Amino acid sequence: MNKIKSLDDLRRIKQDLAGGMNIREKSNSPESLVQIRVAMATCGIASGARNVMNTLIEKIEKDKIPAIVTQGGCMGYCYAEPTVEVKKPGEDPVVFSFVNEKVAIDILEKYVLKGELIDGILPVNYRTIEQK
Repeated sequence: MNKIKSLDDLRRIKQDLAGGMNIREKSNSPESLVQIRVAMATCGIASGARNVMNTLIEKIEKDKIPAIVTQGGCMGYCYAEPTVEVKKPGEDPVVFSFVNEKVAIDILEKYVLKGELIDGILPVNYRTIEQK
């Protein structure tokens, strides 16, 4: 971490952090945005989920993609970590497995922006209580 040598340095750091928090957690109407949830339980973090989340946040900020990123807990896919759930407005969520920084960029560029499916989607193999 760089040393803070002036008040301007401190303000710059505050602004950078505030921008990241805005993308991750704040939105007046999150249902109208793409919602991305990175599984950040112990297994996810150990597999690299923190780097994946930072990559997603940086790309969204840089390209001004209308999406928010949040961290979630365990999704039950420990064998496939890091996992990322993407929910587009009006669509069912899709969970991607074995996500690294490159796959995170592909998720944004191909799936979110172009609607193209990419490798690594976990199949839906469960039912809710209402479906039984």
